[in-house]
Amino acid sequence: MYRFTLPRDLYHGKGAIDALKTFKGKRAIVCVGGGSMKRFGFLDRICNNLKEAGMEVELFEGIEPDPSVETVMKGAEAMLRFQPDWIVAVGGGSPIDAAKAMWIKYEYPETTFEQMCVVFGIPELRNKAHFCAISSTSGTATEVTAFSIITDYAKGIKYPIADFQITPDVAIVDPDLAETMPQKLVAHTGMDAITHAVEAYVSTAHTDYTDPLALHAIKMIQRDLVKSYNGDMECRASMHNAQCLAGMAFSNALLGIVHSMAHKTGAAFADFGAHIIHGAANAMYLPKVIAFNAKNPEALKRYGEIADFMHLGGSNDEEKVRLLTAYLRKMNDDLRIPHCIKNYGADSYPCENGFVPENVFLERLPEIAKNAILDACTGSNPRQPNQEEMERLLKCCYYDTEVDF
Repeated sequence: MYRFTLPRDLYHGKGAIDALKTFKGKRAIVCVGGGSMKRFGFLDRICNNLKEAGMEVELFEGIEPDPSVETVMKGAEAMLRFQPDWIVAVGGGSPIDAAKAMWIKYEYPETTFEQMCVVFGIPELRNKAHFCAISSTSGTATEVTAFSIITDYAKGIKYPIADFQITPDVAIVDPDLAETMPQKLVAHTGMDAITHAVEAYVSTAHTDYTDPLALHAIKMIQRDLVKSYNGDMECRASMHNAQCLAGMAFSNALLGIVHSMAHKTGAAFADFGAHIIHGAANAMYLPKVIAFNAKNPEALKRYGEIADFMHLGGSNDEEKVRLLTAYLRKMNDDLRIPHCIKNYGADSYPCENGFVPENVFLERLPEIAKNAILDACTGSNPRQPNQEEMERLLKCCYYDTEVDF
């Protein structure tokens, strides 16, 4: 038996945040990240809409990129003091992911972070509050997913929380918010979105309900991402929908080892002054993982179907896979994303010598590979890597060498 879960309501299109005026409740806490939502006037508009709905509103501001366990605990404490019946998270993936984890701790104060990370082990929520997610970026799709990514900086590891309980009750996908994204963010979130769609389509948990969402998202991203990056606002609005469709697909079909590797390398070298940004990590690793997974006959066939849907040509599945990976690498070039960790600069742009030294990468490789295998996303990957294979695959992602195993 399978399950397909989405928010009960999804408001989309320009002006969709005005749907907040119709919400019923007494108190709403608004969780937000940096200053962009305030600077562009969206935060005031959201708060005013909630007040117009008759609610008392409190802000929890300053949620950092790659939110920490500590931030989650602070936010939960604020919720326990204020006792909201609506949690409204606005911004990119970070504030929404953090607010999801805060929600768990708010409803079950004795729950530890370790207990939150037990896959599909969260008790029933909505005893105290409902959850609304408003996305301002076009990639993570956390506004419609059963996932949250929280970083334990003491361990240098990003942990996925996975449970249908944290699927938001309401998602608001308003393209007005996406127009404010800087160009680099458009690139990284867009490649995150296409990775979601590709991994969902070849996942061992894919179904007839998730396949059409994944394929249509891929088609839209192929058509619109680079144009959105170059400033076409109609394509920017379309990408906001495309990433949401990809999120609907992967929240129910799950993901694969591109995400496992991105989760476990993202903060692994933070002591060298930077993170490997999640969307950029996905963009670098996706062609390598496709080559690895394509040794599995079913995955090979499904990658071929993706290539056909994208009209890439090819006379057999092996050729189609080569064309697909070449197309994705060309997208990385168009979006100024490196092809490998070795050439990943601290600013995320391609450079000759990246911020991760080779000797440090090789020293930490066994532990990273072990953690990637244990990641929640690995179980639905079409080909299960062992320790040696994961280390070899990560080396290919460091040096940009061919995957031939």
